Amino acid sequence: MTNLRDAAMNSKAWPFEEARRVLKRYEKAPPEKGYVLFETGYGPSGLPHIGTFGEVARTTMIRRAFEIISDIPTKLLCFSDDMDGMRKVPENVPNQDLLKANIQKPLTAVPDPFGEFDSFGNHNNAMLRRFLDTFGFEYEFASATQYYKTGKFDDMLLRCAEKYDDIMAIMLKSLREERASTYSCFLPIHPETGRVLYVPMKNVDAKAGTVTFDDEDGREWTLPVTGGHVKLQWKPDFGMRWAALGVDFEMYGKDHATNTPIYDNICKVLGGRAPEHFTYELFLDANGEKISKSKGNGLTIDEWLTYASTESLSYFMYQKPKTAKRLWWDVIPKAVDEYHQQLRAFADQPVEKQIDNPVWHIHGGKPPVSTLVVPFAMLLNLASVSGAHDKETLWGFIRRYAPEATPESHPDLDAAAGFAVRYFQDFVAPTRAFRLPSDKERAAMEDLIGRLKALPAQELHEIFPDEDPAEGLQTIVFAVGKEHGFEPLRDWFTALYEVLLGQSQGPRFGGFIALYGVTETIARMETALAGGLANA
Repeated sequence: MTNLRDAAMNSKAWPFEEARRVLKRYEKAPPEKGYVLFETGYGPSGLPHIGTFGEVARTTMIRRAFEIISDIPTKLLCFSDDMDGMRKVPENVPNQDLLKANIQKPLTAVPDPFGEFDSFGNHNNAMLRRFLDTFGFEYEFASATQYYKTGKFDDMLLRCAEKYDDIMAIMLKSLREERASTYSCFLPIHPETGRVLYVPMKNVDAKAGTVTFDDEDGREWTLPVTGGHVKLQWKPDFGMRWAALGVDFEMYGKDHATNTPIYDNICKVLGGRAPEHFTYELFLDANGEKISKSKGNGLTIDEWLTYASTESLSYFMYQKPKTAKRLWWDVIPKAVDEYHQQLRAFADQPVEKQIDNPVWHIHGGKPPVSTLVVPFAMLLNLASVSGAHDKETLWGFIRRYAPEATPESHPDLDAAAGFAVRYFQDFVAPTRAFRLPSDKERAAMEDLIGRLKALPAQELHEIFPDEDPAEGLQTIVFAVGKEHGFEPLRDWFTALYEVLLGQSQGPRFGGFIALYGVTETIARMETALAGGLANA
């Protein structure tokens, strides 16, 4: 029997591949700080979105993988850049005028437009923590405002003053001439207005630990770089934070990839060791555009959880992190069913396969048993044909199909039934378009009705004693399509879906008949052939 750690050291699952890179950092000696630090960053300029969750979920998967292959303790730090100046007002929040009046102030100094917290930054931080707590992540939360103001970054900020010319040399190479002429890695907080100032430095006194500059009105000021009087531009801030905290791993989106050498070099200039990085591809909305906190396009975490379980979202995040993925409503049903397929496969897999299974990484090596005996896609179709307004309607069919199932014994199924009704009402029902069959399709459907009517008046398991009734019914449907000359046969099933369900895709039709009922299916087909669906 293969040892778990040995299997993990050879696994091709991407979390283990990344974990092994982190472990290699300490092959000669353990970290002086006593633990390996995984970090994720959050820019609270807008409400947290699914991409933010994805960073924490994926980093957690790597952290858990690391804990299998190493005995070195770990920490996960979720760091909020809440001292950044609010550069623009997000489009998806109330009280726009209130926010406009506080442009350029640190996010933790901007009033909360929702009126719930003492600042907009703290509101968004609370939203992030609530989302992360929903998924049971183990993490420590860190606020840039707190770190700057309480002196946690003071030593490194003084070193930034000492290495100012070196940091500027790194930065200026990446800037256009116009931008470079006014750039400074230090951003002072105006003592009177409280705004974050983007102004050049007249002097940086490393010995005194101060910066001197003119504000926008031409008045000269000198401020200490410590104590929260000054913050760093976001690119130098990345490298400074890595050096100050001893970060060992951080992932970020592809849009940061070109900045990686900047972050690394600033970290090294300040005496730190650059962490391992992982660049993931971006999430796209329905139009193929990058999702954005300020625009509010794409799905939010709350929106996904309105229609599916937390685990299905984690499954979506696990899949191909280096491939750009469309993140829209129609990916939810597929994610739900694939997640449960992997759960069902897990128990019978050897350890080498288990640790490559997404559910191992979603559940930290201890996935539950799936009780979803009816696929989510099938529940959606059942909701469609039954016109269900609540999950109890679906349970009437489920109990006949799976008599042993109850809401208590099959909680996954019970939750999925509720999600399916909600999803159907919001997304499927408004877009359904039934049509009448062609002459060829009508003849085939009349044939199928005849064959279903010819079945004995018995329970399905009695009619098909040697096989799954769904497979027996699928064989009948398949035979009708073949005998009526549908080529490819997919055209026959497409016709059934479009005529009976009002959509071009659907479930395995034999399974649908078994779940919905033979008598009910016959009645629906007769209604459709009579024009009762297309002309309704």
